[in-house]
Amino acid sequence: MECVFGLVGNDFAVVAADTSAVHSILVHKSNEDKIMILDSHKLVAASGESGDRVQFTEYIQKNVALYQFRNGIPLTTAAAANFTRGELATALRKNPYSVNILLAGYDKETGPSLYYIDYIATLHKVDKGAFGYGSYFSLAMMDRHYHSGMTVEEAIDLVDKCIAEIRSRLVVAPPNFVIKIVDKDGAREYAWRESVKDAAVASA
Repeated sequence: MECVFGLVGNDFAVVAADTSAVHSILVHKSNEDKIMILDSHKLVAASGESGDRVQFTEYIQKNVALYQFRNGIPLTTAAAANFTRGELATALRKNPYSVNILLAGYDKETGPSLYYIDYIATLHKVDKGAFGYGSYFSLAMMDRHYHSGMTVEEAIDLVDKCIAEIRSRLVVAPPNFVIKIVDKDGAREYAWRESVKDAAVASA
């Protein structure tokens, strides 16, 4: 029951994701960070099969770093999104990844942006987006409350409303969420919303 969503505000973008690692009826852990810091000013929030999600996002992260190392300048958010879409499209004809991505970034020239990239390599620039079962509720909340030029406080309040709606309406709702933000000061973790903490394993 994965939930990944994000939105663009006034000079920043924010993304949130559940932190549950599950398989079938088992919860393996509830503190899995599904939002990768791609580089200093980009975030990748991913949902999908655990192996594909980790392998593909790390592959994109290392290739973006390699480009910057070779050329001395970082990729723009749009360029990183198009590169990611291209890699998904190439893999789609060979060994497809079951990964859906929200890519958020901040560029000096164009400001904040958010890109929606699904597992069949569809790419759209959006103001708000979501993946997973939680998207039914988070998209509804964002349609109702989102407006352009939101402040950080307004955006975080909307994220909290989405999380509360998912927790109250989704039949098997993930308990914990992580929120990250990217703006002119860079990409960073903003907060965790936890209702369950992983218990320490008792030593035998």
